[in-house]
Amino acid sequence: MAPDLLWTFIAFFLTILVLSYVMGDNALFRLVMMVFVGISAGYAAVLIFYQVLMPRLITPLVTTPLAANTALVIPAVLGVLLLFKLSPRLSILGNPSMALLTGVGAAVAIGGAVTGTLFGQISGTISPFELSGLSSAGSVISQLFGGIVLLAGTVCSLAYFHFGARKKNGENTGSQPVLIQILARIGQIFIAITLGALFAGVLAASLAALIERLDFLINVLKPLIS
Repeated sequence: MAPDLLWTFIAFFLTILVLSYVMGDNALFRLVMMVFVGISAGYAAVLIFYQVLMPRLITPLVTTPLAANTALVIPAVLGVLLLFKLSPRLSILGNPSMALLTGVGAAVAIGGAVTGTLFGQISGTISPFELSGLSSAGSVISQLFGGIVLLAGTVCSLAYFHFGARKKNGENTGSQPVLIQILARIGQIFIAITLGALFAGVLAASLAALIERLDFLINVLKPLIS
């Protein structure tokens, strides 16, 4: 049997097993998921070893004098300490490595959120009001209207997540200002529209993947049936 034909039949049966989830969770579907997770983990491990650890850590430490690569000793030691997390009795030795990974990961996430999301949202909200490059009045009105809608959506969506309240007459309970309540209601509409659009996009992508798999099954079965 040709290798291409063999892999085609393997893909065919794996697709059938995945689609068996329609009848509910079963052992065959879980088997495919375990194979998928195992292959993904193995591929990631091989990729990290040959493209990160080998060229950037192991090869420089082995081929060049240690005095020229003193900066690589720290990640090498931290990597070795991280392996102690595999042992319950010695896992405490891997805490410095985990603390560094957690701190760096949190800093990268916060920095990315601030520079990529917050600043990006502010820039995207302000940019429609830059009307200097427009020539016709229609394009100016159209872009200005879009900028107003975008600004209103941003402000109202932020107001929806405002949870502060003022106390009234010394009571323990309070209520939000009326303006914040109105903006929050409008922001709720914007958020609902956004989530609906995201759900529609995910659904369309899922249907496209399903159609592609069904087309693959039909193309495999058609020569066998005919």
